[in-house]
Amino acid sequence: MYNELQKRYPVLAACGEEIRAAVDTLIACYEQGGKVLLCGNGGNAADCDHITGELMKGFLKKRPLSAAQRAAMKAISPTLNDTLLDKLQIGLPAISLPTLPALNTALCNDVDATLIFAQSVLALAKGGDVLIALSTSGNAENVAAAVAVAKALGVTVIGMTGKDGGRLAATADIAIRVPERETFKVQELHLPVYHYICAAVEEHFFKA
Repeated sequence: MYNELQKRYPVLAACGEEIRAAVDTLIACYEQGGKVLLCGNGGNAADCDHITGELMKGFLKKRPLSAAQRAAMKAISPTLNDTLLDKLQIGLPAISLPTLPALNTALCNDVDATLIFAQSVLALAKGGDVLIALSTSGNAENVAAAVAVAKALGVTVIGMTGKDGGRLAATADIAIRVPERETFKVQELHLPVYHYICAAVEEHFFKA
């Protein structure tokens, strides 16, 4: 799978080690019962939603519930029927922090807009979780604040940014710096990176 990524996007060889490290980090997080939080602005916020969607339901695989899971759920909730259970898929827990408009706008209005992601990290994160922080420049103030809080809580930070990296590259535990500087070009390369990461993590947990 990684060889296919390199074949299709040779420029990503420059950050291949970091991409593989991100996969290993997410696998370790989920194996320990952790979750993934994501933050970013604008197009990066849309990417947070996109990544969350790939993790929370089947991406390249169906991820059906096991017979044991189905039986346990029906034992607790007898009204569950097989038609519903047939359609449910096992999710890998992920939360896109930009998609909390009531909280985020309240913080902007009442406290400080720079803290919209940091507040959510403080409330939701625990040691062993992962924060995926996206910033094409690496210098978004609200992303930097979230990273600082995350690290204080023992959360591993995966930064996705551009060639220069900015503050994010300097503070993230794993900094994926795709080799472009223009915003839209950075985002174009982030897409295959996170698709690969999601697919590789899914392959680990759902081999069948």
